[in-house]
Amino acid sequence: MDSKDYLKDISEIKNLMNKSSRFISLSGLSGVLAGIYALVGAAIAFVLVKNSTRGYLILDGYIFKLCLLILALVAIFSIVTGIILTTKKAKKQGAKIWDTSSKRLVINFLIPLLTGGLYILILLFQGKYGQTAALMLIFYGLALVNASKFSIGDIKYLGIIDIILGLIAASFPGYGFWLWVIGFGIMHIIYGTWMHFKYDK
Repeated sequence: MDSKDYLKDISEIKNLMNKSSRFISLSGLSGVLAGIYALVGAAIAFVLVKNSTRGYLILDGYIFKLCLLILALVAIFSIVTGIILTTKKAKKQGAKIWDTSSKRLVINFLIPLLTGGLYILILLFQGKYGQTAALMLIFYGLALVNASKFSIGDIKYLGIIDIILGLIAASFPGYGFWLWVIGFGIMHIIYGTWMHFKYDK
C-alpha cells in the first residue's frame, strides 16, 4: 500500500466515526421552511398589533394572546416539517432516524431551549416582556451550538449569529422584533439554503 491508500483508509475511518457519533441527516430545506413560517407569523403579528386600538402589546391583552398562539403555531409547523423532511432524508441515506446519535442531538438541543422557554415564561408571568425576543434568540442560539457537537457542525454558526443578534436585541429592546425576524426568519432561510446545496444535493 502506498501513502494514497493509507490516506484513503484514514478518510473512510473518519467518515465512519462521524456517522456513528453524529446525526447528519438534518434537512436544509426544513430550515428554509422554518424561516418562511417565522416571516409569515411575524407579518401576521405585526399587522394585528398595528391595527389594534392601542398599537402596542399589553401582557393580558387579546392581541398578546393571539401573538403567543401564532408563535406556538410557527414552532409546531417548524418542528413537524423538520421531522418529516429529516426522516425522509435519513431513509434515503439508509440511516436510522432514532438512534444514539439522534437521541444525544435532541437531548443537548432541548436542555438550553427548554431552560430558556421556562425562564421566558417566568418573566412573562412577572409582567416583564421587554427582553423576550432577545432571550429567545440567545437560548435558541445556545441550543444550536450545544447540539452541533452531535450533528452537522455548521449549525453552530447559525447559533452564534442568533446569540449575537440576541445580545444586540438585549441592548436595544426597541428593535427586538426586527432582530427576531432576522434571526428566526431571514437567517434560517439563508442557512437552510446553504445547507441544502452543501449537503442535500
